[in-house]
Amino acid sequence: MRKGGSLGFVSPQRLQRCRGRTRSGTRMSLASQGRRREVNEWSLKMRKEMRVIDRQIRDIQREEEKVKRSVKDAAKKGQKDVCVVLAKEMIRSRKAVSKLYASKAHMNSVLMGMKNQLAVLRVAGSLQKSTEVMKAMQNLVKIPEIQATMRELSKEMMKAGIIEEMLEDTFENMEDQEEMEEEAELEIDKILFEITAGALGKAPSKVTDALPETEPIGAVGMADEEEEEDIEAMQSRLATLRS
Repeated sequence: MRKGGSLGFVSPQRLQRCRGRTRSGTRMSLASQGRRREVNEWSLKMRKEMRVIDRQIRDIQREEEKVKRSVKDAAKKGQKDVCVVLAKEMIRSRKAVSKLYASKAHMNSVLMGMKNQLAVLRVAGSLQKSTEVMKAMQNLVKIPEIQATMRELSKEMMKAGIIEEMLEDTFENMEDQEEMEEEAELEIDKILFEITAGALGKAPSKVTDALPETEPIGAVGMADEEEEEDIEAMQSRLATLRS
């Protein structure tokens, strides 16, 4: 009787402890589920912004093809100055595309970090700080095309304890502009040689190369104004795509 009775009896203290552990486990489970949803939402936003970057790259590359055709036309007409201006635009566009591809690499790093966070969450029940994610986000908040979303995600990740507060580099654009001017003179020759199939070997200001198939001066003069407008419109479109 006593043995059987002891099996069927649970003291109030023990029952209270069991209930406490159950409530605690439930709270931890709910918290983990909330964090899991949050991490999944970050991943969805990141993939959405990657599609934005892909569209931006395609738009810039399509515009670059138009610039190439304009360079060929200008080379046939002997308009060396126009070729140089357009070649510089192509340099800027290619640098912009390179940065966008680098941004995609950083985004993939963040997505991989989110997968790792989900794995940690399943085992430890909480998120952990990640230096890899922080480094990637530091680069992503500098990209104008996705800056607003990346700043929002950074704030959410800081609250969750994954990354620390970040400082923005305000001098990056200035440094990039200086680098572009230094590299431009070196790259112009390569681009013009590539596009004109060797018709223009050296296109900077001290060009002495002769150009084939030069149109009569009168014909060129009549079209100058329209061509300048076309070039300005093309530069404007490329600048808009890069900004």
